[in-house]
Order: sequence, then structure tokens, then C-alpha cells
Amino acid sequence: MGLVGVQEKGNGEVGLSIGTKNKYRRMDSEVTEDFDDGSHHHHQEKRSSSTRKYVLACAIFASLNSVLLGYDVGVMSGAIIFIQEDLKITEVQEEVLIGCLSILSLFGSLAGGRTSDIIGRKWTMALAAIVFQTGAATMTLAPSFEVLIIGRFLAGIGIGFGVMIAPIYIAEISPSVTRGSLTSFPEIFINLGILLGYVSNFAFSGLPEHISWRVMLGVGILPSFFIGAALFIIPESPRWLVMKNRVEEARTVLLKTIDNEAEVEERLAEILLAAGTGSAEKYEEKAVWREMLSPSPSLRRMLITGFGIQCFQQITGIDATVYYSPEIFQGAGIQDKSKLLAATVAVGVSKTAFILVAIFLIDKLGRKPLLYVSTIGMTVCLFSIGVTLTFIGQGQVGIAMAILFVCSNVAFFSVGIGPVCWVLTSEIFPLRLRAQAAALGAVGNRVCSGLVAMSFLSVSRAISVGGTFFVFSVISAISVLFVYALVPETKGKSLEQIELLFKDEHEWQGSEVELGDVVHLVQKQ
Repeated sequence: MGLVGVQEKGNGEVGLSIGTKNKYRRMDSEVTEDFDDGSHHHHQEKRSSSTRKYVLACAIFASLNSVLLGYDVGVMSGAIIFIQEDLKITEVQEEVLIGCLSILSLFGSLAGGRTSDIIGRKWTMALAAIVFQTGAATMTLAPSFEVLIIGRFLAGIGIGFGVMIAPIYIAEISPSVTRGSLTSFPEIFINLGILLGYVSNFAFSGLPEHISWRVMLGVGILPSFFIGAALFIIPESPRWLVMKNRVEEARTVLLKTIDNEAEVEERLAEILLAAGTGSAEKYEEKAVWREMLSPSPSLRRMLITGFGIQCFQQITGIDATVYYSPEIFQGAGIQDKSKLLAATVAVGVSKTAFILVAIFLIDKLGRKPLLYVSTIGMTVCLFSIGVTLTFIGQGQVGIAMAILFVCSNVAFFSVGIGPVCWVLTSEIFPLRLRAQAAALGAVGNRVCSGLVAMSFLSVSRAISVGGTFFVFSVISAISVLFVYALVPETKGKSLEQIELLFKDEHEWQGSEVELGDVVHLVQKQ
């Protein structure tokens, strides 16, 4: 029911003024026309429903690569216990093995922006799947730590491609009014992958140690078959097609994703204008990077917002919480391997369940209220984990509180900064720069993720696990201020209107949403 309402609202929302006029004109015409208009209205509703289903299918298929990333993150947290025993690796090697994936994926993200501008968004997703699967197969059969690292290298490059391109593709193919929800899909699938990784750990932990981790990693190869099938179903991004002067093909795709023909033409005109096709403006990779290195004031604001939110998503320690949750629970007093892995499944369930809350609210309440709830909630939870591990220590109370606050922390992450971060970076940049700028944001995300994952054990040894979480809580508090000062509200605006929003400094900083909206959100929940 909610979706139908959303779509009706979406029909009228093309430009700020044009769309509103259209809506009233259509309502007016319904009153004055004859009975045969009823059949036209029925046809329009039927088309609206099939359009919604088509866009939804595209978003789901484009998000399948994200399952691979999530599965790898989740499965490695448990598999590392068995890899340690089987290959006799040191603690430093363990940190390198876990953290290098994020650092390596930045090369994939950097290359992904340019690759997607050359071969298209769709085939970049295919390339991501092939490279990742080669890496996953290498890791599964690895006889030594060195070969394991080679597999990890390939998996990291593939993940970098996939993580960067899926949100851009979905943002470019979705109608404005459902774009937030649909662009959050990759984050849902990452969480689903993490949960599947945790379940896989738990399911295969009874096997002999030299087989168990190989089976855990090997199961990650399965999603590639679905990704292969998806490529025959999803279309290319209409905005990429316009960039390549394939305007008729772009119109065909827009007709499948927007149910009102007048809106299709208006949206196509907006895209042509944004791409610079109307003035025959051509841009090369060099020109794009030159513009990003010496940005205009509005582009500088976009880069600060996009790059900043990506970095804050990771430096608040989410990957440390997910990768090292067995170590955190061990510190709280859980010793049994099977119980440790069962506790991590609870973390995966929390992370996945609460992403659904974000999906339902992101286009109704907007991006900013969710970011407030998320960052404030995480600050409290991270501080509480620090208190639990430092002052309460081992025992039943310590275990219960550690599980509660770790699960709450990942839940708050999933409600806001997890999905909203990717939504924002895929929608705030101008079309000519979108792929490259979003790639830069993804690089910031992966570097921060890698630094946290590769240093967590060492820092924990130096200042204790609890002390490390106190540091994360301070960083999380800073992220609240960042959201307040530098993140605008983009709900319900077309990608081209968002570009104009950043040109007005007052709009960018005031951004329509105040902390009072959070009270409204909490009451709704």
C-alpha cells in the first residue's frame, strides 16, 4: 500500500515546479474526461505496478555483488580461528590477512570509476564478480599463507569494483521518490552476506580444522551463478547511455523505469543537460580528475560531504566490531568456540534486521534524521562497550552487556550511516563526475576500513579492547557534528536538483533538517 502511494507521488515529481503543475493538470483532467478514462486509469496503474517491479528487480540484481563482500567479512571472522590453527599464522599475519582486503579493494574502486565510464555500469558489475570468484577459489584451495594472500588480493580488487558501482547504477536507474530505498539495497545485501558468513562459520565449525575454513570460504563462490543470470535481465544505466550519445536507448530504459511518458521526456532533457550533451561538451578522464583536484566551491562541498561521510562510516569501528566480534566476546568471558560463533550470528541478525528499518524510512523521513539517530546511538553503544570490557569484566553480566551493546551498535549503524552513506555518495555528484567522485569516496571508505581492521588487535594490545572502543566513541561523537554541519537533505529531489542544492552555500549548511526531526523519528519508531 505504501509503495503505491509513493509511486503516485512520484508521478508528479519531475522538477520542482513543472512536476507540481503536471500533477494538478492530471487530476483536473480526470474530473473532466468521460467514462472511458477509467480504462486509461486502469492501464496507467497496471503500467505503474510493472514499472515498480522492474526497477525493484534491477536493484536486487545489481546488489548481488554486495553479498560477496558481506559474506567475506562475516565468514573471515570465524574462518580465521581455524586458519590460525591449520596454517599456524602469527597475530600480525592474521591482521594483514583480514585488513588487506579493504586496502586492496581501493584499487578496484579507483579503477572502477574509469572502467564504468568506458564499458558501462552493467559490465563493470560482471567484471567485479569474475575477479572476486577467481580470488575466492584461490583462497579455498590455498596450501599456504602466501597463496591465501594472492586469493585475498584478487577478492579485494573484485570487491572494490562491486562496492563502488552498484549504488551508482541503482541511483541512475531509480525514480527520485524511491531512489533512497533502492540505493540502500547493496547495504542490505552486504548485511545479508555477513549474516550468511556467520551462519556458515557456525554450520561448518564441526568439520576438521584443515577442511572447515576451506568449505566456509568456498561457499562464497555460489552467488556468481546468480550474478551471471542477472546480466541478461538488467539494462544499462540510462545516464551512462546518454554520456555515450545513445539517447534512444536511454529513452527506452527510462520508459521501463518511469511510468509516465511526459516525465520520461523531462527527465531525459535533465540528463542531457547535466551530461553537457546539449552543448556538445566533451570531457576526458584527465579533465574530470583536473576538475576534482581544483574543484569549484560547490564541487568542494560535494567532495567534503561525500568523502567525509564515507570515512566516518568506517573509522567509527564497524568493521572491527564485525571482524573481531569473537575476540570481543572472548574478552567478555565466552570461551567455547561454538558459543562464540553463535553470539556472532546474533550480531549478524541485528545488523541485517535493522537495515530494513532504514529502507522503509529513508524516503519518508529523509537521510539526515536517520544519520542523527544512527551516529548518536552508536556513540552511546561504543562508549558502553568500552565501559563493559574495562570495568565490568568477565562473567554473566559482562557477557550479556557485551552482546547487547555490540548488537545495538551494529543495529544503529544499519539504521543510518551504513546505508545512507552509499545513498548520499551516489546522488550528490554531477553526472560527468559521478563515477570518479563516488570511486574516490569508496577509496576513503576502504582505506579507513583497512586501517581499522589491520590495527585493531595491535591497538587493543596497547590500550586494551575497552580503551579502543572509548576511542571509537569519541570519533563517533565527532561524526554527529559532521552530519549537523555538512550533510544536506536530498530526500525526494532529482539527481540534477541535488547538484543545484550544493551551489547554494546556505542550503548546503542549513539543509532543511534540524535535530528536532529526530524526536519525531524516535516517536514514530
